[in-house]
Amino acid sequence: MAEIRLKSLRHSYLPSPKAAEDYALKEINLAWDDGGAYALLGPSGCGKTTLLNIISGLLTPSEGRILFDDTDVTDLPPDQRNIAQVFQFPVIYDTMTVYDNLAFPLRNRGVDEAQVDARVREIAVMLELEDSLRTRASHLTPDSKQKISMGRGLVRDDVNVIMFDEPLTVIDPELKWKLRSKLKELHQKIAVTMIYVTHDQTEALTFADQVVVMQDGEIVQIGTPVELFERPQHTFVGHFIGSPGMNILPCEVAQNAAWFHGCNIPLEGPIKSKDGRTEIGVRPEFVIMDDNGCIPGTVRKAADIGRHAVVEVMVGNTQVSAITDGPVPERGDDVYLRFDPEQTRLYTDGWIATERALP
Repeated sequence: MAEIRLKSLRHSYLPSPKAAEDYALKEINLAWDDGGAYALLGPSGCGKTTLLNIISGLLTPSEGRILFDDTDVTDLPPDQRNIAQVFQFPVIYDTMTVYDNLAFPLRNRGVDEAQVDARVREIAVMLELEDSLRTRASHLTPDSKQKISMGRGLVRDDVNVIMFDEPLTVIDPELKWKLRSKLKELHQKIAVTMIYVTHDQTEALTFADQVVVMQDGEIVQIGTPVELFERPQHTFVGHFIGSPGMNILPCEVAQNAAWFHGCNIPLEGPIKSKDGRTEIGVRPEFVIMDDNGCIPGTVRKAADIGRHAVVEVMVGNTQVSAITDGPVPERGDDVYLRFDPEQTRLYTDGWIATERALP
């Protein structure tokens, strides 16, 4: 196992990149502690898989260095980095049994057969494959094959890092939650550094202790799931995480205050930057509909989703989403909105521009 550090990392698929847009990965500086559970989260094309392949050695970066502990591995091939990687689709031997598939990485390294047997059976129990050990892999369902692929990554106990690239893509939706929980449980048992790549916020937030959110080849925020939800550092994070995502509302700044449709909007604290495009960010959970609100609007749609309702309100031409567990207004109703000040922030050119008020 190892601490992983990325220093001034950039990558372009073009032979002679010049402008920032020529780079699939812009400058990345990042450190992952030994034994942590991490996720790379972002939409398709944001650079997640490129970054994973650079760490694994499948790609050599255009610029920058990769260090495992204090060893520079930038120019080392994958087989010298001591890693395990689980891909989007199962990578297994269909003609082998489940047992032999799980044993293969150990046998390939000359591990004693008794030790192989003990480790294979341990991983099989963890993944609930013990009843299929003598079954040929070709006879199994796609989700069981992916469990074998995950097991092949987990079976070695000497790796620096295990990397998962969208590993639940082929898994039946009903089984995804179970496998996510199982993977989290496995990490707690074996304490190996794990990096999980996904575009699915639920997968990232339920698996990782720290989530790296990427957009257009850049890291926009690193934090715990709670930090990403409660205080997004960028409007992209607020919009991408949450269901529905954060309301991003155009506003004006005057007299050192934020104004939305003629209403002075109390913020979490002082404004530290107001030069550029200014917007208010507030999650639907903190939008309140009552007679104390200053912002008039008209209900466009309301959806009861069980524990609460999501109400879409039009304020002029701007949509504001609110989550309520109280009475649900009807379409066309006039309502008044207000925002919880402690959860309302100003963003300038996408980046957070308010400071938290001192207690």
